[in-house]
Amino acid sequence: MRETHPSEMSLQQANPLEWFKWGVVAMRPRQWTKNLLLFAGLLFAEKLGDLPRVWLNLLAFLSFCLISGAVYIYNDLRDVEEDRLHPRKRHRPIASGKLPVAVATWWMLSAALLGLVLAFWIRPAFGGLAIAYLALSLVYSLGAKYIVILDVFLIAAGFVLRALAGAVAIDVHISGWLLACTTMLSLFLGFCKRRHELVLLGEEAVNHRATLGEYSVVLLDQFIAIASSATIITYALYTIQSATAAQHENLKYTIPLVMYGVFRYLYLVYRKDLGGAPEQVLLEDRGIQATILLWIAVAVWAILS
Repeated sequence: MRETHPSEMSLQQANPLEWFKWGVVAMRPRQWTKNLLLFAGLLFAEKLGDLPRVWLNLLAFLSFCLISGAVYIYNDLRDVEEDRLHPRKRHRPIASGKLPVAVATWWMLSAALLGLVLAFWIRPAFGGLAIAYLALSLVYSLGAKYIVILDVFLIAAGFVLRALAGAVAIDVHISGWLLACTTMLSLFLGFCKRRHELVLLGEEAVNHRATLGEYSVVLLDQFIAIASSATIITYALYTIQSATAAQHENLKYTIPLVMYGVFRYLYLVYRKDLGGAPEQVLLEDRGIQATILLWIAVAVWAILS
């Protein structure tokens, strides 16, 4: 008599409600905080009181959450064996076996299709950027993530596309300075993430991600120093010399908050061994949360005053 394969047992016996729960978890809702960048255009274009645009921005946010969630599932399907070697990622739904591969594939395709349909319904140009984001993510997953330095630059490009897409969704202009700030901050967070992986995994780092063998802690420390400095300088110039700054002189008062946020993050990376999951830091560290809330409050005051 043929022995039933574990995956077949899962498909036959598991509760569909459990599949739904683990399907949502596999889409990594905590990572959706990255999609908050889609609201940057709404804030800096002074459209917070424009309810139709707010509604469109919320739908754009939902669209990118669905698309990015599909990408996360795809990555987990591709990297399932590597994830099982990782002390934290081995607990993910697919790597742990809680979400069968067939069900995960259905979740991935459904989320991607629904997200793209919604994106094109919002605005064709926004749909085009959604496809560009999806293509960039696939390029990263299919090989670019194994190319040292380029891997982090592609992650940064994904953040820039989010900010640009949010502005396109509500048909407003977004400053090139703001896109530059987004790029620098994304590089900073990306290199901090690589450093955390390298330190956490030690000799097993190469087995988890081949490109980690091309990095070293010293090299990443230099990248982090450059990216953190560039983030602060670019943001300071944006709030002082850009066209937006000319209209809202009080934006310069947000500079100390950005500096503190960067320094606080560096403290968490170097003294608390965090940084491997920026979304975790955002959702759990009270210092970062307070800084972001204060920055939003001061930025809104500066723009509306």
